[in-house]
Amino acid sequence: MKKTLSYGVITTILMMICLATLSCGCTDAQTVSDQRGSTTKIITDMAGRTLEVPLKIDRVISTVPMTTFAVYALAPEKLIGINMNPNKINGEVYISDQFRSLPNIGGWFGKQTGNYEVFMSMNPDIIIAGEGIGDFATVLEEHQQVFGNIPVVGVLDARDSRGYDNALIFLGTLLGEEEKADELVEFYTRVLSTVTDRVSVIPEDERVRVYYAEGPKGLMTDPTGSFHSELIEVAGGINVADCDVLPGVGQTPVSMEQVTRWNPDVIIVSDPPFYAAVYSDTLWQSISAVKNKRVYLVPQSPYPWFDRPPGINRIIGIPWIAKILYPEIFSDLDMPALTKEFYLKFYHYELSEDQLNTLLVPPLR
Repeated sequence: MKKTLSYGVITTILMMICLATLSCGCTDAQTVSDQRGSTTKIITDMAGRTLEVPLKIDRVISTVPMTTFAVYALAPEKLIGINMNPNKINGEVYISDQFRSLPNIGGWFGKQTGNYEVFMSMNPDIIIAGEGIGDFATVLEEHQQVFGNIPVVGVLDARDSRGYDNALIFLGTLLGEEEKADELVEFYTRVLSTVTDRVSVIPEDERVRVYYAEGPKGLMTDPTGSFHSELIEVAGGINVADCDVLPGVGQTPVSMEQVTRWNPDVIIVSDPPFYAAVYSDTLWQSISAVKNKRVYLVPQSPYPWFDRPPGINRIIGIPWIAKILYPEIFSDLDMPALTKEFYLKFYHYELSEDQLNTLLVPPLR
């Protein structure tokens, strides 16, 4: 006859098995316990630095506008300060009340030098440092030494119009906004691939020659090799500016004689007063772009679509400039629909028809 083990014996055996298992794997069990009870986690930032950040991140500021815009697009409720005010002309119309109420705390970009005390007084959970000029690793360490226990997280590709997806995905994971990051990346990769796939087959001798006119007289520019003008190449154009790249803020001075010699087919303008005057300015009358009415003002609000800053605000500028340069190739590109979608997803703002027309006119009328 088979003997049946009593409940007490079975319980004792099970307890011994559990104790043996825990004894063999005590290190892993302890690690799991510590992680679950901890308020922080270890991450590797985009610069390859290992650092400890809070598990729950609610208060975020950035040292540059590029990553500030990305945080706002991903998690506007977590952003507690900005680095750059919206454009003076209708700039504050196309963003939420929450964004307009945030203090401008400056940062480290262009000619700007931030104030460490101001940043620390905001009591952020983390500080995000976007890719800077020069030795980024050194810049990050300098920031970290001053900010002390406030983690400084390095983000690369924040100003690379061909690599915004990397920064968005990293920040989405960091902030616990993976789903929103996927949504933004889908829009970005869709418009980028649409443009780059189509322009890739345009022969070199059929590409549109473009001049980027900056400043009140249109006589500053950024040539090929500058991230300020890179949307020209992304959209399949040829940047006619044959001049040196100025590091940092860019804007290389050029002469009217040089522009006349370059004789661009299209002129992209960053300065509204210059745009208003260019067709009546006798100095510009001989330029092909002026004669053929192919001078276009970059939409300005809340931040320019083409440059300054070179952040994700430029994503909508990719299809915009492509349609300007090659209207026949991109005849099916619905800029009003794309603009509405972009503003809703990235700025959390629903454009009215009048606001949409104000943005797109005069470039697309």
